[in-house]
Formats: sequence, structure tokens, C-alpha cells
Amino acid sequence: MNIFGVGLPEMAVIGAVALLVFGPKRLPELGRTLGKTLKGFQSASKEFEREINKAMADPEVIEAESSEASEHPSSDR
Repeated sequence: MNIFGVGLPEMAVIGAVALLVFGPKRLPELGRTLGKTLKGFQSASKEFEREINKAMADPEVIEAESSEASEHPSSDR
């Protein structure tokens, strides 16, 4: 198991430190909050990607990009 470059031993150490710092009563609450936060970030990321893809598929955007490229030819010297 390798999430964000963190393996199982590292996850165990992080869990043990969290248990010592927050205590066993608050740990489930923190886990739920962290899970909801990560789900929110994932949802926002997917929505952002969906909007970018939709904008790139829009014919007006494609036409504007092609007309802009023809008006300002790049000079690669």
C-alpha cells in the first residue's frame, strides 16, 4: 500500500503519533473529518477537470484559439 509515497510502516507511525496526540476518543472524529475533507477536494478536482474539458471542446474556444494563432504567428528563431 503506497499512498502519496507513504508506505504501510510510515502510516502506522503516523497513526500511533495521532493516537498519542489526540487520544482514542477524538481519533474517529478526526478520521471522519479528514475523510470528508479529502472527498471534497477530490470532488472539486473532478469538477474543475470536467469544466476544463468542456471548455476545450467548445467550438467557440477552438475557433478563438485558431484565429488568435493566425493573427500572431510565433517567431521561433
